[in-house]
Amino acid sequence: MTVATDPRERDIFLFSNTTDELGGVTAWMHQMARLFRTHGHRVHTLGVHPAELKLTLPEPLGYPMTALHPAHPTAPRRLTGPRRLRPAERRREAAHAADKQRAVDALSALFRAARPGGVVIVTQVWPMEWVRAADTTGLTVIGMSHESYAYTRACHRYRWIKQNYPHVDHWLTLTQEDADDWIADGMHNVGFMPNALAHLPEVPSPRTAKVVASIGRLHDQKGIDMLLDAWALVAPERPDWTLRIYGAGVEEADLRAQCTGLGLDGSVRWLGRTDDVPGALAGASVFVQSSRGEGFPLALMEAMASGVPCAAFDCAPGVREIVRDGEDGLLAPPGDSGALADRLLRLTGNPRLRDAMGVRARKNVQRFSEGEILRAWEELFGLLEL
Repeated sequence: MTVATDPRERDIFLFSNTTDELGGVTAWMHQMARLFRTHGHRVHTLGVHPAELKLTLPEPLGYPMTALHPAHPTAPRRLTGPRRLRPAERRREAAHAADKQRAVDALSALFRAARPGGVVIVTQVWPMEWVRAADTTGLTVIGMSHESYAYTRACHRYRWIKQNYPHVDHWLTLTQEDADDWIADGMHNVGFMPNALAHLPEVPSPRTAKVVASIGRLHDQKGIDMLLDAWALVAPERPDWTLRIYGAGVEEADLRAQCTGLGLDGSVRWLGRTDDVPGALAGASVFVQSSRGEGFPLALMEAMASGVPCAAFDCAPGVREIVRDGEDGLLAPPGDSGALADRLLRLTGNPRLRDAMGVRARKNVQRFSEGEILRAWEELFGLLEL
């Protein structure tokens, strides 16, 4: 991979909720850490705390990885009413505040050791609490949001962004459409930066197996319950096809019960988390994504890079930025399981359509190659130094 610019070396801190959680944001952080490091930068990955559900990371990493707290920290609370007079409550909250201050001091020490011109990239909203309390003198602070404007607008992270992100040097969404929505909402220091395609397999999927694959955490956001509802409409029409669900998470027991209740145990395989995404995709002919909300989904890009056509809910600008509906994949209205079933029936029932869309998907997704995205980052660093 070559990048046209010849940047000077920088210290880059990548700060997420955790450094090792199984999920797309953490995978993105380590992908970018590797890219920045191979391009001559000194990289340090940071997390608020270690995760319980771990992402498998290569060893050795080649860059430091630091968690500021040994476990998920309890936020100090403002004591009101009778609680503020209870000595035990006051001691507990004082301990929480002192614990956070120790973490902030440790973060400040890391930042002060950086060379001039260093960059802090805060990949999720929560860690900005620590960054804003730390000493960032001489550093450029970039905030990020890895989800769509609409998804953030509907939850508590909207308030956090409105409170914290006006104070950063620059912040990034994943698409121009999301950036425009935030600008219309009064945020004026915002741009966009797509995720990078992590891997382009040398050989695409042969698309011969009668398999539909889903890859993602078993979490409400990923909408596997809606996928099962859709598959209940597909399975009777495609009795020789199998749905393989790769992933783990807190919803697994409920989802398995739903699967049984829908009479799908004969056509659904629960395969748990996988560290071999290319292998999972090589054994599939169709990829399905049923999320309620997304940012710029890496699994969708990986499927397309493997030449596997996708059926997905059009739940975010990032999804329709990646998939060109009708050209290299098929999109369904968000949350409409019947429409998603229709797209799956079209792809599973027409091998010529699958092959044509798969070939175009593999070609089109390369516009998000690591080289292109790294070049965009280097240009952004240069602009922020002006």
